[in-house]
Amino acid sequence: MRVAIITISDTVSRGGREDLSGAAVEGRCRELGWELVCKKVLPDELDAIRDLLVRLGDSGSVDLILTTGGTGLGPRDVTPEATAAAAERMVPSLGERIRLVTGRNFPRAYLSRSAAGIRGKTLILNLPGSPGGAVESLDAVTDLLPHAVAIVNGAGH
Repeated sequence: MRVAIITISDTVSRGGREDLSGAAVEGRCRELGWELVCKKVLPDELDAIRDLLVRLGDSGSVDLILTTGGTGLGPRDVTPEATAAAAERMVPSLGERIRLVTGRNFPRAYLSRSAAGIRGKTLILNLPGSPGGAVESLDAVTDLLPHAVAIVNGAGH
């Protein structure tokens, strides 16, 4: 599976902090044998996030876009809105599954607004901004993602 990872953080984009969550997600993807084709860092700016999601989704070179960060309740957390603006169809069940699985041991996971959608033949999935939360959230749906990507690309159910 060809994966792009986008870290969304004002602090990381300004160089004020190392990108630990993007690195953690990248490490997990490599463990799963997925190919990293793109890795970017953006500030919490809706238009910039949306535009990159559109470009990557339309490129034909990415099967799965994983974002990390910007899914909380803060005023600058706009990743789900950018995902909805870029997506042609939403997949709410992936965010629901993430919250269900991760919320069992960490109730604050229910405050995450992680979203998922489809643009063209690309699946977009929002993960939280903490390294542990991002990997745990990814692991909550890892078993579903290859099949989801296959369906997005025309395979039968």
